[in-house]
Amino acid sequence: MYTEITVRIRPEEAVNDEILRREVARGLKMGVQRVKHVDIIRRSVDARQRTVLLNLLVGVHIDRIEEREKVFVPAYRDVSGGPSVIIVGAGPGGLFAALRLIERGYCPVILERGKCVDERKGDLGRLYRTGVVDEDSNFGFGEGGAGTFSDGKLYTRSKKRGDVQRILEILVHFGADKTILTDAHPHIGTDKLPRVIVNIRKAIEGFGGRVCFNTRVTDLLIRDGHVRGVVAGGKEFLAEHVILATGHSARDVYRMLHARNVYMETKEFAVGLRVEHAQFDIDCMQYHNRTGRGEYLPAAEYSFVTNVDQRGVYSFCMCPGGVVVPAATGPGQQVVNGMSASGRNTPWANSAMVTSVGEAELMYMKYQGLFAGMEFQEALEKRAWEEGGCKLHAPAQVLTDFLNGKSSRQLPRSSYKPGVTNSPVHEWFPALLYERLQKGIRYFGQRAKGFVTEQALVLGVETRTSAPLRIPRERERFVHVEVGGLYPCGEGAGYAGGIVSAAMDGEKCAEHVL
Repeated sequence: MYTEITVRIRPEEAVNDEILRREVARGLKMGVQRVKHVDIIRRSVDARQRTVLLNLLVGVHIDRIEEREKVFVPAYRDVSGGPSVIIVGAGPGGLFAALRLIERGYCPVILERGKCVDERKGDLGRLYRTGVVDEDSNFGFGEGGAGTFSDGKLYTRSKKRGDVQRILEILVHFGADKTILTDAHPHIGTDKLPRVIVNIRKAIEGFGGRVCFNTRVTDLLIRDGHVRGVVAGGKEFLAEHVILATGHSARDVYRMLHARNVYMETKEFAVGLRVEHAQFDIDCMQYHNRTGRGEYLPAAEYSFVTNVDQRGVYSFCMCPGGVVVPAATGPGQQVVNGMSASGRNTPWANSAMVTSVGEAELMYMKYQGLFAGMEFQEALEKRAWEEGGCKLHAPAQVLTDFLNGKSSRQLPRSSYKPGVTNSPVHEWFPALLYERLQKGIRYFGQRAKGFVTEQALVLGVETRTSAPLRIPRERERFVHVEVGGLYPCGEGAGYAGGIVSAAMDGEKCAEHVL
């Protein structure tokens, strides 16, 4: 017999099979000898009370072990002779669109402006050594997209958009750890995700698809209201269907689409700063323990959200045990992001603290038109670049000084490798947005004692949370509202916000191509 129940248990007890079986038996009101095996289906940490517990959804094998495990095997096939579909971008949207096309007998042709993972690693090394950003190979562009070297968090609230479990199972099929199938907030880690991405690409090529690196798309071929292909790397690639999955930082693509009269519209986005703490302080704060998290709990996370003047202020992309990284995709930009390796074992925790920006804010700051949000992002990144000394140094300020509007004398140690420059961020960050962040962070500090501390740091700037534009598509068919055969996809199109949601959107676009 097999059944499922929920067990609340101390972390140190959950790692002991005998104790876990005993707790399960007590919950089922039966003798422990009848519990032959326990499978963990879902695991989450409940730190709302002083005593931290794990919530476990477990599968219980009673009297005998049932044969229940199903090995997920996607139904891929040789598509080398199938009709071609062009995919622009090798991020999660593009890669999962390609895999879905292969399942249905279509041959994907992926055009990626950046480089493969191994060559991209070399460019990131040079970025750290020289401070010079390769415009096509950086933390934002290249095989796997921005997610490859920016953490690999897989948690999403977009569960109505597609089958989240299917996406996770595909990732496990290509080498991700099986724990992503059970953890409430699954995470692969930037040390392991690149190899998963490479395995996906090799499968695409092995089943007849093509992946072209160093192939930046510079034009869209449109005739009689229908897409006919693209121009990339100085050559024409012809196809009746194009999935556009370029990511939210490909600003040149937005400008190219505008030049081709492809309809786009503005959308809200968010900007702010990245806040960095000692991970020990976050552990103490979240687990209510002055000695930290101990041996059996993971590095603590947090998630904050509030409204200030009827506009959102919230934490975003929280990286426990992580580092802050440079996320600029061109010269004269200073952008920060965060990431964690699978072990989440650095001494630091970081998260973006951002606030909503829409048409009203942009007009107040004298930005107008279709590209108002993009131009504001560019101006803020340029100012942060100048404040950092016109190099990849991040302008930074002690968190309490930022909140109190005064300059910092000395900065705490940071994980940001290029270095930090002491800067009065409160003076040059847009006043309207500064005041919101100031009120929001103070409120978060009231809710979580120890969050606002002189040992925490704010680093600038966080501008790449989402796209400032949307490329509209028909709700039922996923095709662009005006250009036939063009399928705007993922974060760059304004329809996703992370690895899993972009992957699900890529699959949906592929299904509608069919």
